[in-house]
Amino acid sequence: MQLESLIQAARGKIPCDLLLTGARIINVFNGRIFSGSIAVHGGAIAALDARPARKVVDLEGRWVAPGFIDAHVHLESAMTVPVQFARAVLPRGTTTVVADPHEIANVLGTAGIDYILAASDGLPLQCFFALSSCVPATGLETAGARLGPAELAPYWSHPRIAALAEMMDFPGVLAADGEVLAKIAAAESRGKPVDGHAPGLGGPGLAAYVAAGIGSDHECTRADEAREKLAAGMRIMIREGTGAKNLDDLLPIVSDVNWHRIMWCTDDRHPHDLITEGHIDAMVRRAVAAGQDPVRAIQMATLTAAEYFGLRRCGALAPGRRADLVVIDDLDTIRIDSVWAGGRQVSAGNEMILADGQTAGPAAPTVMRLDPAALGLAVPAAGEQIRVIELVPGQILTGNGRARACIRAGLATADPARDLLKLIVVDRYSGRGRTGIGFVRGFGMDRGALASSVAHDSHNIIAVGGDDADLKAAVAGVVEMGGGLTAAAGGRIRAKLPLPVAGLMSLEPVDAVRRGLDRLNTVYRELGGRLSDPFMTLSFLALPVIPELKLTDQGLVDVNRFTFVPLFV
Repeated sequence: MQLESLIQAARGKIPCDLLLTGARIINVFNGRIFSGSIAVHGGAIAALDARPARKVVDLEGRWVAPGFIDAHVHLESAMTVPVQFARAVLPRGTTTVVADPHEIANVLGTAGIDYILAASDGLPLQCFFALSSCVPATGLETAGARLGPAELAPYWSHPRIAALAEMMDFPGVLAADGEVLAKIAAAESRGKPVDGHAPGLGGPGLAAYVAAGIGSDHECTRADEAREKLAAGMRIMIREGTGAKNLDDLLPIVSDVNWHRIMWCTDDRHPHDLITEGHIDAMVRRAVAAGQDPVRAIQMATLTAAEYFGLRRCGALAPGRRADLVVIDDLDTIRIDSVWAGGRQVSAGNEMILADGQTAGPAAPTVMRLDPAALGLAVPAAGEQIRVIELVPGQILTGNGRARACIRAGLATADPARDLLKLIVVDRYSGRGRTGIGFVRGFGMDRGALASSVAHDSHNIIAVGGDDADLKAAVAGVVEMGGGLTAAAGGRIRAKLPLPVAGLMSLEPVDAVRRGLDRLNTVYRELGGRLSDPFMTLSFLALPVIPELKLTDQGLVDVNRFTFVPLFV
């Protein structure tokens, strides 16, 4: 944006590039809608009135909202590179995201951050980033990198670094760990907000967490938890992802008093949901259908995130703001007609319009240092009762259950008849092939195995199944592809989806990735499974910062106590 030229256009001294007439403009500052025109020059809004322009487009009475903002997202969870993610979400009205690259950072370290910054540069989708605070998420797992304050320091001056990302190590905050506090101090010294990640935290622990400088949280699953955090001064990001669905439970917290401290985010959303439901538009639509005022829902999709992250040129329709516009046919259903990003039309009729020359970006390596044939998966029986990870529908929380062990020939084995499957997490970085082994209930498979190199947050290989031979076959398939997802049965691969970029992302469009997932899910259902998105569920069973019981390559973790626990009780 050339500021001098924009000022001259705003004063009416030179013609604007574009004039959108016949608009019903949604003012997110005062919550009102008024009829008028939008003058655009140099990719920014020059004025909200009619004036000479080189091009005039009549919107014929349609509503115009600012471009939507996703306040917290991991681009890698769409399992495709940034340009393909942009092609998927721009037609849905999302023109800005604040992403945390800690998935690829856990695999590749600073090289992963460099990759994601380069691969998202110059896209019509504005990609700001919150600098990953917890790589690895904990010391309870093996990751591909470790990022301390010194490794993060060079990135603070980057113009697209907007915050310190979710501080998952809340025990480190409460213990006043020096490295954790140094990261927070680095963000605060530069005027950057610090995002939180503290599921279930309340009382004195919450007070200490907020006192350390944490400004937001996206992990609330209950209204009372969110209200306590709001009252303590935090901003709340209401999340509706694929694995964690919190919108319905948290909508009651929104009021005339606090809406300006609440925003929408998706966190992790798989291709199926992006294509069939949408992105932030889906959350706005759901909120309106539940009785939320449409303008209020749009304010929470635009202005609140822009103000929290200090994105002064985004989030509203006003002079000097980036011309990110969502043209809406029907305000009650949030039916989108077209989207403009930086003053350029990028979609019409839900179809993407993208300039030639947009490529997948630079290459990124993968890391796959293990020999599947050498895996030892036998579990000698050491008792009659075992701990079991229990799935919670619609959440990434898990239960900490108990079950009678199925013992055959002195070994604890899976028992598909009781929906008791073996779960393994294999270190893919060190070459040692260290393997954590546990059991899980909820996948419903009566045979076969699934495996994935997407396993939050360290992204070791995770696999679940009822037979050791199938588990090894599924893991071997992932290694052979250099990363990805597999489904195996009878000792052979039945379906697969390659993810060659760090073992996390495909170069293919989102709809092609969805077709690959569809093939995997079809095999999963043939194996007796009943989950709607088994691979998203599987990917979070290795995340030792989400209660209650998780598995890493180093063993079972009781997240409530942040400590390893034995398999046998």
